[in-house]
Amino acid sequence: MDYLVAKWLHVLSSTLLFGTGIGSAFYLLVASLHQDARVVAVVARWVVIADWLFTATTVVFQPASGFWMVHWARLPWRSGWIGWSTLLYALAVACWLPVLVLQVRMRDLATGAAAQARPLPAAYWRAFRLWVALGVPAFVAFVAVFYLMVVKPPL
Repeated sequence: MDYLVAKWLHVLSSTLLFGTGIGSAFYLLVASLHQDARVVAVVARWVVIADWLFTATTVVFQPASGFWMVHWARLPWRSGWIGWSTLLYALAVACWLPVLVLQVRMRDLATGAAAQARPLPAAYWRAFRLWVALGVPAFVAFVAVFYLMVVKPPL
């Protein structure tokens, strides 16, 4: 029963991780393209909060629960799908960590612009472009991890 509970928590956690990431990215993207500093400031504030509440916690829980299940089920650590999943997960997290910093910067820049009733500054758009550039490989990596976790192909 412990394994099934861990597996359920692992799947639930991955859903929160991926869902929060997609939802946050969508809303911040749409708000940014709207170009209203007041709107971006509010959305970015909530995106940062959501990332700390949901993404940060699940980013830690995912490998812990995954490695525990591999150990408990006595799966071979050399399985290709485990190695590739771990590598792709690390890539996604490596992209996400600077995204966290960028989102805080974007929030602060939008908040400052909104307080002065000014448009979003050039620094915001530089951070935004980097945020998008890091988000794309993170998204692709997470989709690939989902595939590997479900299919477990013999690599």
